Amino acid sequence: MNRLSYQLYEMAHLSFAPARFVSDATRLAFKNPLNPLAHTYLGRNIAASAELFERLTRRYGKPAFGLDTTVVEGKTVPVREEIVWERPYCGLIHFERQGNIPKAAHARLLIVAPMSGHYATLLRGTVEAFLPDFDVYITDWADGRMVPMSAGRFDLDDYIDYVTAIFKHLHEADPHTPVHVLAVCQPAVPVVVSVALLEAAGKPYYPDSMILMGGPIDTRRSPTAVNTLAEQRGTDWFRRNCIHTVPFPYPGFGREVYPGFLQLTGFMAMNFDRHFNAHVEMFRNLVKGDGDTYEKQEEFYDEYMAVMDLDAAYYLQTVETVFVRHDLPKGEMKHRGQLVDLKAIKRVALMTVEGENDDISGVGQTQATHALCPNIPEDRKLHHLQEHVGHYGVFNGSRFRRDIAPRIKTFTRAMERWNKSS
Repeated sequence: MNRLSYQLYEMAHLSFAPARFVSDATRLAFKNPLNPLAHTYLGRNIAASAELFERLTRRYGKPAFGLDTTVVEGKTVPVREEIVWERPYCGLIHFERQGNIPKAAHARLLIVAPMSGHYATLLRGTVEAFLPDFDVYITDWADGRMVPMSAGRFDLDDYIDYVTAIFKHLHEADPHTPVHVLAVCQPAVPVVVSVALLEAAGKPYYPDSMILMGGPIDTRRSPTAVNTLAEQRGTDWFRRNCIHTVPFPYPGFGREVYPGFLQLTGFMAMNFDRHFNAHVEMFRNLVKGDGDTYEKQEEFYDEYMAVMDLDAAYYLQTVETVFVRHDLPKGEMKHRGQLVDLKAIKRVALMTVEGENDDISGVGQTQATHALCPNIPEDRKLHHLQEHVGHYGVFNGSRFRRDIAPRIKTFTRAMERWNKSS
């Protein structure tokens, strides 16, 4: 790979600026109701073409959560978003519900978002689903190109340390209110490692339960195309072909990263036909004036195409540890030289969730956690396989809201009662 790929990408984006300007002006002209051509089939085609060109050449910024209200026991209450803990690579966002919240909804839910290319806002639907029943927090990981070199590098060990520090922060803020942690996809590994280290050390700030959703605990089970690629190519291939240096004038100038634009290319290539057909459908909806359908598609791609850079150290260590060597299920994973023993987990309840059609984390990869944690009592374990959903459907969408979220609520409440009676 050309070591100047990042710079060339930036130059290409800038070179499209004049075309984007003309395209935007064309779109406005052919959507203006005062323009007679705007009401013709030709005019609608031109306007739709200009709009899709703008979307396909746009740089998508970090989206906002935009969760201003929620409904608690039938009453609409305002929600205030605030950062309550922060380090260079992560901020902890608290969605504070205003007003008189029933005691039953005071339990805290820490959602650990994946650091795998997309922003934490990809889990907006996850947060929204749990706000009525939990005091919700979420990790907001930083874009590697926006973190100055003075902050140092960030790797998988640091990720685990961040999760542990957040557990400690929540415990010290209120040691008597239950804390449940929900890890979506990639953070399943650092979360279960952090819990194991805390229990092994006898620290008091481990969570009451952990819910692991579509996570790569043991990628030897039902390996997907992603797993097979990583194992076949090896870490050196990814280092040679995927790692680039952040160019000037970003704050992270000089940092080695796995760039977001390469990740997005990989995401799109995995399901090229689906994304191609989706954009064709968007074009048709624009032409025929189906604004409601188009807005839903637009909302999805505004989120999907907003990507961030990953620090090279974190990315490569994750590939090597999780996908190439399978250290965790083999009992060989170490955190800063200390062997991680999942048998140390005895007090933290465990729930795993998988999607029947998941093409990222295959069926059985997350469920493997149960066998690796034999000292958790069986009545404090639960596995749920959701039919007819892929990876995204594990944590978002109608089946998530209807089937998965209620089961998670029931499980956590049962574990809270278990803890009180024990």
